[in-house]
Amino acid sequence: MSIPILETCRKRKRRPKLFGLHSFAEPGCPINPIGPFRDNIRIFLKQCAEPEEYCVKGMPLWCTLLVRDKSCVVPLYTIEEGVNHSLNPFCDHCRCTGWGNHLVSKRKYHVVIPNDRDWNKPLEDNVLNIHSHLLHGLIHCNGFGHLLCINGIEGGSKYLYGREIMDLWDRICEILKARKISVEDASKKHGMDLRLLHGVAYGHTWFGRWGYKFCRGSYGVSEENYDRAIEILSFQKLDKIIQDFSDREQSRQIKCMVQHYRDLSESQLVTIRDLFKFMLTIKSRSALQKKLVAATAAPSASVQKNSIRISFHKKENSKEKYLRCKRFTSVIAHMDSRWPAKRLEFAAEVIVDALKQHKSEVGHGGMTRQDLRDAARMHIGDTGLLDYVLKSMNNVIVGCHIVRRGINSARVLEYTIDDVDPVKDLKLLEATEEIHQKPLPDLLPAPAPVPGTDVYNDVVYLYNNTLLNYPESELLELATQAVLDSKHFVKDRPFRDEDDQLLRFFCQVMPGLFDAENMATETSPAGELVMVPLHATVFDLKQAAEKALRDTYCIMDKFVVTEVDNLGEMEDRDVLFGALESGAEILVRGSGIDLDSNLKHEGGADNWIVRCECGARDDDGERMIACDICEVWQHTRCCGIEDSEAVPPLFVCPGCCTSFGPPMTNSPLEFQCSDDLLLDSATMYGMDYEYDNCIGLLQ
Repeated sequence: MSIPILETCRKRKRRPKLFGLHSFAEPGCPINPIGPFRDNIRIFLKQCAEPEEYCVKGMPLWCTLLVRDKSCVVPLYTIEEGVNHSLNPFCDHCRCTGWGNHLVSKRKYHVVIPNDRDWNKPLEDNVLNIHSHLLHGLIHCNGFGHLLCINGIEGGSKYLYGREIMDLWDRICEILKARKISVEDASKKHGMDLRLLHGVAYGHTWFGRWGYKFCRGSYGVSEENYDRAIEILSFQKLDKIIQDFSDREQSRQIKCMVQHYRDLSESQLVTIRDLFKFMLTIKSRSALQKKLVAATAAPSASVQKNSIRISFHKKENSKEKYLRCKRFTSVIAHMDSRWPAKRLEFAAEVIVDALKQHKSEVGHGGMTRQDLRDAARMHIGDTGLLDYVLKSMNNVIVGCHIVRRGINSARVLEYTIDDVDPVKDLKLLEATEEIHQKPLPDLLPAPAPVPGTDVYNDVVYLYNNTLLNYPESELLELATQAVLDSKHFVKDRPFRDEDDQLLRFFCQVMPGLFDAENMATETSPAGELVMVPLHATVFDLKQAAEKALRDTYCIMDKFVVTEVDNLGEMEDRDVLFGALESGAEILVRGSGIDLDSNLKHEGGADNWIVRCECGARDDDGERMIACDICEVWQHTRCCGIEDSEAVPPLFVCPGCCTSFGPPMTNSPLEFQCSDDLLLDSATMYGMDYEYDNCIGLLQ
């Protein structure tokens, strides 16, 4: 079966339009539009694509055929989504990028290259929700857009590399004159976050090759923080790294790797950036060399290795049950808790008893955090204490039982319990701390990669040790986290005035025409590009601005321009040439804006208030929770709620907690009094769970 559009062309007895994959969308090939995106996309669809005979959920689509070689024809689909009839009129991508204040555009254009296996099939109705496309980009008719996914050879394609697809996308955005394109960089390779690896190696992400730069960070990370973090990580001296790892088991391996690549390099490798950049530009040894190395290995050695591996697994299985466990008494000894150790131990015993009872009644499975907490509350009224202990119980030994924590099939946090024979396994229990701190003497360590055998294995090893697990360096840990928390990048296409007989202006509506409540604290987006001839009058400019705004935004459908603010005393019949410079921004006044429409801002109709302790003041796409009293949103991570934990059904922020009772001090007696007062206040309002969160956040 062939690509559907080819069948359509055969029925219409018309030759399909074919374009070269690597030359398509080059300047002048096949079009050279000079207008704004909203006009250029229409020219593109008319001259570079064929309309399909079917629709996707009522949305029309066009197909462009791109020839890679004689045996590979790639279908590029363009889908027009009308916002007024869309099930998802708002744009979450705009909201998370910081464009939530943009007015809702009338149309969205989706540019899609399906996965190879779907090239010969019509697009399905859920095409916009599939993440396995080789390319999926979205551009609003105002020229702001988002690169949603890109998958090359490593993402499942048999024909196209990621850089080929990215080159194509970049050329399409350029020829159509898209204004700004954002991307959320969550790309990984061999388990490594590429925004961290490439940031250290090149000073920018993988997308930085095409001009994408920092847009906004999550968890309050600013551009200054991001640049500083990249600088700190990139300019670590290799000799200093070797010195810092000198008392670690990785010392010899890291030293050998650094020396190996220094010997290969013609230039001097001084910093970790020099090393990563060099490693990413060379290829690993050929498969032939690997086969020769494998062939030279003695058969007896291979057999011996296999027998050792079997012995290793047998020994490991007998002790892996305790390998990562610690006694609960040892755990709390290193915790700065306001509760005495005896109270913590008693709470742990109550939790174990609840798990034992559940196991005896049910026989299998564990208890969710909420169920376990409710069961323990029958014996302990201090729920803040329970939450504190539950958070600490994972792979801990209490008495003769091991308590573990994990995520069940319903993706809910769950606690389980395992019994331990106190006689048979007494020695193992007594040696738990030593087992946790150092490997068992009769266990073989994981073999370290031989430097140079596989460059990517070496990169992964250095990445994990020098970036993620650097010994005892809080500064490097914070810098790494800042880079990983920076996911949103944007490419800004600067305005370039053409050398032709047209005047170009960016037309923006006066902010005063919008309701003050919604627009007072928001920054309006850049104005819409309008073009008029050199001899155009003020009236012609008003008409062009009115047409552009009506064509672009939902609430401007009946907008009438009455005045151009920048023109002073000029009248409608006066000629513009000489009064305004081409490329200038102009402000217009008028009437007819639909302020009652729900389709006002891309961020949606909900007025979220974000005020997190990390400094975030807007939704950044990370998981958040709202206070049930003040309704202010905060990151769950900043509130001490782990990503593996379910969001509590009720939550009160620290600010609202303080209104229920006086601040807590270091006196145990005062803590107890404060707890009781806060509990009484919370109970009065019927909010036991808020109290728990208050205690957890204020401790």
